[in-house]
Amino acid sequence: MPLCRAPSRWALILLKSAVLCLGLATHGWAASDDTDLAPAELSGAKPGTIFRIWPLEGGVLAGYKGYRVLYRSTDFNDRPVAVTGAVIFPSAHSDKPRDVVAWAHPTTGVVSKCAPTLIPDIAGTIMGIDDLTDAGYVIVATDYVGLGTKDHHPYLVGASAARSVLDSVRAARQLKDVAAGHRFAVWGHSQGGHAALFTGIEASRYTPELKLVGVAAAAPATNLIELFKADRDTSSGRSLTAMTVLSWSRVFGIPMQEMVKEASIPHFEALASDCVETPSQFGKESRDEKALDRSFLKVDPVTFGPVKAIMEQNSPGALPAGTPVFIAQGTADDLVRPAITQGYVSTLCHGRARVKMHAMPGVGHFWAGRDGAGAAVQWIGQRFAGQAPPSDC
Repeated sequence: MPLCRAPSRWALILLKSAVLCLGLATHGWAASDDTDLAPAELSGAKPGTIFRIWPLEGGVLAGYKGYRVLYRSTDFNDRPVAVTGAVIFPSAHSDKPRDVVAWAHPTTGVVSKCAPTLIPDIAGTIMGIDDLTDAGYVIVATDYVGLGTKDHHPYLVGASAARSVLDSVRAARQLKDVAAGHRFAVWGHSQGGHAALFTGIEASRYTPELKLVGVAAAAPATNLIELFKADRDTSSGRSLTAMTVLSWSRVFGIPMQEMVKEASIPHFEALASDCVETPSQFGKESRDEKALDRSFLKVDPVTFGPVKAIMEQNSPGALPAGTPVFIAQGTADDLVRPAITQGYVSTLCHGRARVKMHAMPGVGHFWAGRDGAGAAVQWIGQRFAGQAPPSDC
């Protein structure tokens, strides 16, 4: 959910320009789109099985190697699906298993072309990448279902995102040169924070062979109903709502005409299909946002029965008792409001998780992942070291 009002958007464009423009100009879109599989090949494979491997074409730091992979996962409805993601790992041989950090990315869009592994510098989009590589971790970064493949993307659908994360760890363990061990932490921002929390909920049941040492999230989407209420009158909220309605109409079969005014559908589809990863994409998203009527919806999503039910089902609850959790939250975040995050922290504490709150004065939503990364990676390192997790509950 990392959409923001215009000043912060253009600040991010300037930041991303320095990282991405050269790569975009010289390489174009990076990876093959050969992600089709025969149904029997998909259904006959175990979760985590790798079907395709491509080299990452840019952005991997010195001393590291990287692959883009197509691997088997399971959707929220228990359907076998193929998912793309990245595996980044130390190039030196290791006889010992390496600890794994699973990165869960913030919103990039809800259509296939918006997969982070399709840009030349995916490493530059992983918050804390320098600290993570300095520590020698294996890094996995899922695209989630439907980003990079032909499936529809289940935006903010917790079980789907969690399984994509968990199976990316399984996939890394299939590659001998990676030397990925069974211990992992998950770290995500915004939509990715939502995915990280659901990973904490799903891990012990879905991947009993793995050991989750901690869940770290920056400005996570939690109470979806309250978040949509708070954001619906903002320009960013309009983009977020459009993407959500497009995704859920396709994934859950809710007729779009029941939610979107007929005259608004062309501009709605244009905005909802935008990616928000590169400077040119941010510019298009801004233009499409202005072209869409502010009152493009027929219904209020937070009271419309089918949509309200999806929001309730995909708002994370308490994590298993004792789970170490790190939450970074900017006090100036006007998209994921601090009060909503604090309410969720209370839920975690009531469930007896071990919660460390990292408040960032004056930090807005866009920068929560960047500004919280140093503390998050340090906290993750302490979990791998076996230190007792602190708690602010």
